[in-house]
Amino acid sequence: MSLLQKLAIFTISVSFITFVAFFGRLPALRNTPIGFLHRLLIIHLPNGMRNVDLYLTNGRITNGSSRLGHYLMHEKHPVVVIFFLGLITGSASLFVPAVWSKLLAKHKAILLLVLPLPYLFTYLSARRNLQTHVTASNHTAQMRHYPYDRILYYPGNECRTCHLLKPARSKHCSICKTCVARADHHCVWVNNCLGRGNYKWFLALLLSTGLLLAYGAYLAYLVLAPQVKARYARYEYYYRYPAQPAETTRLAVLVGSILERTHYLITYLSIALDIGSVSIAGVGLLALLTWPMPLGLLGYHMYLIWAGMTTNESSKWADWRDDMYDGVVFLGLQKSKEEDNHLDPERELEEPPTSWPVSGRHLLVRTRDGQPPQQLSRRLREAAQEGSWERCWRLAEVENVYDLGFWDNLMEAL
Repeated sequence: MSLLQKLAIFTISVSFITFVAFFGRLPALRNTPIGFLHRLLIIHLPNGMRNVDLYLTNGRITNGSSRLGHYLMHEKHPVVVIFFLGLITGSASLFVPAVWSKLLAKHKAILLLVLPLPYLFTYLSARRNLQTHVTASNHTAQMRHYPYDRILYYPGNECRTCHLLKPARSKHCSICKTCVARADHHCVWVNNCLGRGNYKWFLALLLSTGLLLAYGAYLAYLVLAPQVKARYARYEYYYRYPAQPAETTRLAVLVGSILERTHYLITYLSIALDIGSVSIAGVGLLALLTWPMPLGLLGYHMYLIWAGMTTNESSKWADWRDDMYDGVVFLGLQKSKEEDNHLDPERELEEPPTSWPVSGRHLLVRTRDGQPPQQLSRRLREAAQEGSWERCWRLAEVENVYDLGFWDNLMEAL
């Protein structure tokens, strides 16, 4: 195997491991092979290596690496942002000067347009803004954005750190040290929490980065393809896939076809790397292998928008679904406003009227013994219609008050 082939295999492997490490924890991938590989990479392998290190060095190596990993993933720092923007900057510094003289004017214009966008949207996602973070000055306004559904969010809960009532759909971030409005998740790539004020810029960052990578891969192909075809035609006798004996079974024919296609793919990549070197072919190969990652994550977030939930809420709904499989979840109906006679000043302070167009109709309760709920908290007794509890087996039976339909969800997210 040549050095160039090893380089191609190494690049593919690193791209796949990066995808598993950063995206395998998503709830949608929890029970998939990607989720298994993520647990293997993040949990099982480190635990195995720690046991070996405990035996050999009394845990000195793994303690140091654990502190580094905790710092990178659970502390507020710009290291990952610098790595991300540095990778784009370094790649562009190699790629653009090497291809610039070979590009048509329209491609030069498009490149100048799309190249600055990841920097702009990273800045907009990373900067602190009053719409995203819940503070004493904007707390009243944040409380009026979303109603409490009494399934994922309940009124009257105070953040033990911020000492403010938690608005519906908010979450306290231990990394940012603040409550986040419409909290989606903390993103190490922008060193900030994604919420009501900057979620749209994060979506734009995913889209612009994916398009930039895909366009870079296309430009590399555009520049190198004629030279690769010419080199292959000149030395076809050397590159040609060796003749194989005729196969009779379908499996043998399929395997032979896969091996032949793989041979030609590696051959073309080797020729491209030989002609274009790292500046064009290397950067183009990296872009080719990584462009599906941001666009795939964008597709996942579009699914969340379609379903009317955030990444944080998808995890909460997944917990409810698991409990429903165990038969310990009961669905109740909320009282209508006419039935509810407990609108005292204290409750109105905890649950002020909101601008949201719909209000919740359902309640969910877990019971330890799988029997209908007998003892409820005061808030649930006040909110639930008496005798309305029925066992719930599927999430489809539960109304998500935050789901207004895809278009309205998208407009609200933007």
